Amino acid sequence: MNVAIEFKDVNYTADGLHILKNITGVFPEGRITTLVGPSGAGKSTLFKLCNGLRSSSSGEILIKGKKIDEYDPVNLRRNVGIALQSATMTKGTVLENLELPLTLQGERIDKDYAKELLHDVGLSEEFMERNAKDLSGGQRQKLSIARTLVNKPKILLLDEITSSLDRVSQHDIEELIEKVNKKYGTTMIWITHNLEQAINIGQYTWVMMQGELIESGDSSLLNSPKDERVQQFVKGELG
Repeated sequence: MNVAIEFKDVNYTADGLHILKNITGVFPEGRITTLVGPSGAGKSTLFKLCNGLRSSSSGEILIKGKKIDEYDPVNLRRNVGIALQSATMTKGTVLENLELPLTLQGERIDKDYAKELLHDVGLSEEFMERNAKDLSGGQRQKLSIARTLVNKPKILLLDEITSSLDRVSQHDIEELIEKVNKKYGTTMIWITHNLEQAINIGQYTWVMMQGELIESGDSSLLNSPKDERVQQFVKGELG
């Protein structure tokens, strides 16, 4: 198994709180890993370590076998993209929002590439000149994902991106994630509170609780977890 990200005995402490505790595990390259666990487990904090928004207090994080602190921060975030639940849009058109990562670098997006990205996420080129603020929640989320693909990241972090969507939009995004994974070979790491989604879409799964990695492996582990705490979580007995 090729590894996209590896954690070696990683700890993270902030304001006197030990948020991540001795995390050791891997995220397989080119696969969809779902990351589940109760609120406050440290999942979003872990994401911030993966793309350099935070630095670990101790331990090592390797991205494609190279220590994370050896990467240039800008280059790291090009390789490790992130899409958030909020799918925040700036003022302006869909095209202006789509090319934002390039605008920040003083560049413009090729129109044909823009059309291809929109098509990949299920939005027609007719959307390009629409006001981004007029998009539905599902459309904004699709645009957010397209925007993270502009720099062709090798790894894409997805933080609860379907939790505020209706069921139809949620299904659209699930299909989109699988499509992007297959088309580009992008490594996906997806925080989700939806266990059915974690099993059906995930190929590999991490279960975190109280800042610790409790179990990891093939996503089918959620059907028959070994750890008693994970068994309780899957049954809905833990928040």
